[in-house]
Amino acid sequence: MTDGPDPQTDDDEIVTWWGLVIEGYLATQDRLMGEIAERFGLAPASFDILIRLIRSPGHRMPMTRLAGEAALSSGGFTKVADRMVAANLICRVPSPDDRRVTFAVLTDHGHDIASKARAACAEILRRTVLEPLGPNASGALAESMRTLRGVNERG
Repeated sequence: MTDGPDPQTDDDEIVTWWGLVIEGYLATQDRLMGEIAERFGLAPASFDILIRLIRSPGHRMPMTRLAGEAALSSGGFTKVADRMVAANLICRVPSPDDRRVTFAVLTDHGHDIASKARAACAEILRRTVLEPLGPNASGALAESMRTLRGVNERG
C-alpha cells in the first residue's frame, strides 16, 4: 500500500487526475448552489456570507474581513452586501470601538434563512458527497483538501 501516486506518474495521468478533481468539484458545487438558489433564492456569494456569519460569534463580522474570506473585491462585496441589506438578511453596524470598522450582522430574518440554508446544504452534501463516497472517503477527501490548502495557500 502506498501513500500516494508515484512521483514518476505519467504527465497525462496526473493532469487527468487533477481534471477529475476539478470536474467533480464543479459538478457538485453547481448542484449544491442550484438547489440552494431554488429553495432560498440565494446567489452563491450571498449564501457563503450567510454561512460565514451564522458560524461567527454574535453572528457578525467586520465587513473587510468578511469580503476577504468570501474572496470578493471591495466593490463586489459592497454590491452583494447592498442586496443582502435590501433583502433584510444583514445590516451594517458601526463598531463601537473603531470608527473605521463596520460589521455585517445577521438580522433575525437573515438568521432564520441562514439556519435553514445551512441545514439544506448539509442535507444536499449528505446526498451528493457522503452517500456516494461513504464516510471514510469523504473524510479523506476533506483532509486531502485541507492539506492542499495549507501547502498552496498564499501568504
